[in-house]
Amino acid sequence: MDYALIVAGGKGLRMGSELPKQFLPIGGEPVLMRTMEAFYTCNPEIQIILVLPCSQQPYWAELCREHHFSIPHRVANGGETRFHSVKNGLAFVTTSGLVRVHDGVRPFVSQEVIARCYTLAAEKKAVIPVIDVVETVRHLEGEESVTVSRDEYKLVQTPQVFDADLLKSAYEQPYTSHFTDDASVVEAWGKPVFLTAGNRENIKITTPFDLKIATALLDSCSI
Repeated sequence: MDYALIVAGGKGLRMGSELPKQFLPIGGEPVLMRTMEAFYTCNPEIQIILVLPCSQQPYWAELCREHHFSIPHRVANGGETRFHSVKNGLAFVTTSGLVRVHDGVRPFVSQEVIARCYTLAAEKKAVIPVIDVVETVRHLEGEESVTVSRDEYKLVQTPQVFDADLLKSAYEQPYTSHFTDDASVVEAWGKPVFLTAGNRENIKITTPFDLKIATALLDSCSI
């Protein structure tokens, strides 16, 4: 079975908006809908699980009616942290297969990356997309800092794709603040995570500047 677990628990604080970032429109359509469409386009048979805070679920239902959004999906309750949200979503994963965990505010993931991560995960069990660091990187050492080789670092994206049984087992661990994504949870469980190339357009929309970039990306795709 092919699952997509879309995590959308943002409150829009960094966006400076009362409307949570996943509901903000780009090109007239909420960000979250565009994200879900990317996975549905890749596989119309995919089982989509949307994780949303309970307080946001009535508004999501209203948006779906307003936009005639008909992509099949189930809604799980968001948790205190991303870790707890993903764990709640995994309760809807009831069969063996692969689970793609993706940020709800990354609507520009490419079809190629979605498909390649899935194919590799069928063999490797745990695969994440990454991109190169293009800026100079400095490491803080107290009040001082030193330049480090950017070639030794990668920026991590989603979807992060895992064997369903492996991921569910890893999420039985007690929560720690070091769990910043699903790969960190799986690594703490003692399993290796494999890297593959992501796509630079796959930005996470969290600030007003990101929203401007998203609008520009959408316009460029329409040309």
